[in-house]
Amino acid sequence: MASSGVNVFRWSALAFGVFYGFSHQSAIYSSDKKAAAQHEWDRKVKLIDDAKAKYAEKSRPGSGDGVITNPEDPKFDLEKYLNKVSKESP
Repeated sequence: MASSGVNVFRWSALAFGVFYGFSHQSAIYSSDKKAAAQHEWDRKVKLIDDAKAKYAEKSRPGSGDGVITNPEDPKFDLEKYLNKVSKESP
């Protein structure tokens, strides 16, 4: 038979192993969750930057045909803009 000291050591090792397993698993889970959140944030930032670039390109005043597409501009002409849009979209 094993002595009581050996049994205490075995149970202590088991308890330590279970505690280590839970703490290590939670650390892995939290780092994965943080990486996923960062990836999602980067994706959203990229989408916003792309949208801003497209809008800036679309509303650039010197688009070649002389039509101002920014409605905030005092020189904006709705009739010219609508004619341009009708030509672009079939």
